[in-house]
Amino acid sequence: MIGDRWGVTDAEVSRVYPCDELVVRPAVQAWRGVSVQAPATVVWRWVTQVRLAPYSYDLIDNLGRRSPRRLVDLPEPRTGEPFTAVGGRRVGEIVSVDPGKQLTGAIMGAFMSYVLVPEAAASTRLLLKVVMRTNRWLGAALSVGDLVMARRQLLTFKRLAEMPS
Repeated sequence: MIGDRWGVTDAEVSRVYPCDELVVRPAVQAWRGVSVQAPATVVWRWVTQVRLAPYSYDLIDNLGRRSPRRLVDLPEPRTGEPFTAVGGRRVGEIVSVDPGKQLTGAIMGAFMSYVLVPEAAASTRLLLKVVMRTNRWLGAALSVGDLVMARRQLLTFKRLAEMPS
């Protein structure tokens, strides 16, 4: 499908993600990935801030409100809590969490798993898989749209996690 992969290897596409257990036969599967020159503990703190804002194109997906650019002292995410916030309004739900390793949420019929894979030299692979039940044509359009938004989100997390503290 057009737009189904960005920044991932074949091995990363082949791995099992927590969202795979939630949608048996998804019409949409999309994989995104980025290498972050920061330890997984730092990357994790930024990923969990998705609960505060989308961290993509704020004008589009956060009603013009800027996503926080400083870490906020948040408790670890828990299943059942809101997944993210759009324009200050909480949306979605956290459906699975393994602190420091993966965060899976559901929003608008999509399930998405953020997976952190520590690498050598304090580097982390930040992977995102999105699955959704929908028709094939709508799925193709959603995959391309997600590519633009998710790419920006992962690059924002990368930039923020790599900033000197």
